[in-house]
Amino acid sequence: MRRTKEDAAKTRQSVIDAALRLFSTRGYSGTTFRAIAEEAGCSRGPIYWHFANKQELFEAILAYSQRPLEALVVSDLDLNDPIATARSFADEWLGLLISDHYFRQSFEIFLNKTEFTEEMASTIERERALTQSLVANFKKLVVAYRESSGSTTFATPADVAAVSMYAYLMGLTQSWLFNPDILDLATHKASVVARLEEMLKAV
Repeated sequence: MRRTKEDAAKTRQSVIDAALRLFSTRGYSGTTFRAIAEEAGCSRGPIYWHFANKQELFEAILAYSQRPLEALVVSDLDLNDPIATARSFADEWLGLLISDHYFRQSFEIFLNKTEFTEEMASTIERERALTQSLVANFKKLVVAYRESSGSTTFATPADVAAVSMYAYLMGLTQSWLFNPDILDLATHKASVVARLEEMLKAV
């Protein structure tokens, strides 16, 4: 019986779902294709049909968290209203964490379940590039806010403010994924966003 494109897509998704579960519990190094096949209820053949190796499958899983952030990076920044833009950015980031299972689990695997070995070289480089882009966007917002304020004296360099904003969101993300009980993120999202605004306005 010939496999249809729909069948192939379903198999690919079942493999990704199985890998998400196993990477979340066993980590990248502790997960094998054999275990993924067993979890997905298929042989290893269909996995190799879609993914050449574990690293390629891992990249497909990371895409669930990377692509939304990359989309935020390339979206148009409204530098005429940097505060509203920063608020919207943080709100969307946190909203994905709260409501998007794939985004959340992918992020958790990368931050808390992955050993960064030589095998991860391409992944690390991609993440570094994404980090630089995110920090660059935060810096644009900091500079735009300062220009609109009319003040020329700020004790905190724009670079420091931008990195602080990025580190704040990433640190909160990693800590919350490690232990969601530390904060009811859905209830306190507005307060978290407000804190980011304060960092943007840092003098």
